[in-house]
Amino acid sequence: MTSTVRHCLALDLQDDPAQIAEYERYHQRIWPEIADSIRESGILHMEIYRVADRLFMIMETTPDFSFEKKAALDASNPKVQEWENLMWRFQKSLPHAQPGEKWLKMEKIFDMQTNA
Repeated sequence: MTSTVRHCLALDLQDDPAQIAEYERYHQRIWPEIADSIRESGILHMEIYRVADRLFMIMETTPDFSFEKKAALDASNPKVQEWENLMWRFQKSLPHAQPGEKWLKMEKIFDMQTNA
């Protein structure tokens, strides 16, 4: 069995029901090149959840996955850049994010298995 690492990230959407619906439509059928880039970076599984305009992403990755490596791969992939620019129309940074920063990694504060 392959060991995996879980990463949880958050991001906000523009608070506009029509834009949120359009964002969800894009994610019901992401571009094949985007799915390929996700897999090639070491992401084994990804889910995105939404409540109102807040998004929560869960990623299961290989142990050697690196956000820096993923960012470098994405920066050199024109199709990923096209997708990211398109998605940025719907997204907005969390209030405490750095300028231009999108998904922020969340800190795990509770684990029932180790804190019960």
